[in-house]
Amino acid sequence: MSLPLNAASKSGLNASPVVELRQYTLKPGRRDTLIDIFDGHLIEGQEAAGMTIIGQFRDLDRPDMFVWLRGFDGMVARKNALTAFYEGPGWAAWRDAANATMISSDDVLLLKPAWPGAGFDLSGAHRAALPGHEKPSRDNRLSDIVVIKIHHLRPGAEADFGSRFETDAIPVLAAHGARPLAAFVSEHAENSFLRLPVRSGENVFISVTAFGSADAHESVEAALAAAPAWQAFEREAQSCLARSTETLRLSPTSQSLLGR
Repeated sequence: MSLPLNAASKSGLNASPVVELRQYTLKPGRRDTLIDIFDGHLIEGQEAAGMTIIGQFRDLDRPDMFVWLRGFDGMVARKNALTAFYEGPGWAAWRDAANATMISSDDVLLLKPAWPGAGFDLSGAHRAALPGHEKPSRDNRLSDIVVIKIHHLRPGAEADFGSRFETDAIPVLAAHGARPLAAFVSEHAENSFLRLPVRSGENVFISVTAFGSADAHESVEAALAAAPAWQAFEREAQSCLARSTETLRLSPTSQSLLGR
């Protein structure tokens, strides 16, 4: 089966065949400064260069982490788009201010859809009008969140884990009120833009799921833990895992296409 939200995706802002998951470690207290710069000044230039800025987030559990996703039409298109943006006037104007907020920007996973139709469907998405100043203090227990799970797989386990997730996990998630958005595996092609490093040698399966609130996510996780079908999926999938799964609980910024 395909993911519920993108089964009919054919064109427009939808499943990029190459996606970056980027996690930035920031200087203490500088996250909202970077978000103001990014949302206010860096989205338009990247998209004009040929990228899709899919989503950008505050990490609810790590106050100095900024997490975002961007997509490309392929590895050659990635090289061309990144070259155009990082050698262009938009980045030159805001590079120093953005870099001043960061400790590290090298935690990057290069990904591709886990199966045909497993990428994001953004065909109905649009950005809200840019506010004069975003207030970051809204109650995330009452607002949409996006949860990314990074499953670290044993070599050669991608197909087995992906098949189990598509067949067994997605129906259970949807039945319990979660909204599966996309699923990815590692893209092992050579990095086509060496100025920006990516994590090499990774073998991951990544699921992206939306929930109505942090409370809703907590309730779904509790229900899944007690569901026989979910327990069976986790038992069968365990043999595919190389180490513990990472969970990112993310609050979308006002300009994110995901989670709004």
